[in-house]
Amino acid sequence: MAAWAAAARAEESVAVPRSRSRPRVVKRERRVTGGVFWIGIVATLLAGVVATNVAVLRLNMKLDRLGRERSDLRAQNAELSSRLSSAASAPRIQKLAAKRLGLVQATSDQTHYFTLHP
Repeated sequence: MAAWAAAARAEESVAVPRSRSRPRVVKRERRVTGGVFWIGIVATLLAGVVATNVAVLRLNMKLDRLGRERSDLRAQNAELSSRLSSAASAPRIQKLAAKRLGLVQATSDQTHYFTLHP
């Protein structure tokens, strides 16, 4: 066992400097490469978040504009409905008929009713 332990120590002393020198160089290269890789990934993700926020902002602006248009159209519809009801009112029609055509409303003694028998 003593010989085996001595051989293992001799291999460790020889193998340790070689294994320590090589991984350090590889680890440094991997760290730099890995760091650049992660910076690229994070930059891509941030660009995606910014693009998404810009798209949402544009949609919100469009929705605001469409909401204003809708309220304007509702106001126009209310005004047109009011004008239509005032144009179709009976007193106005009677006044126009009297003024333009000379027509007057019939009195009760000028009105006749017919009774129809089936």
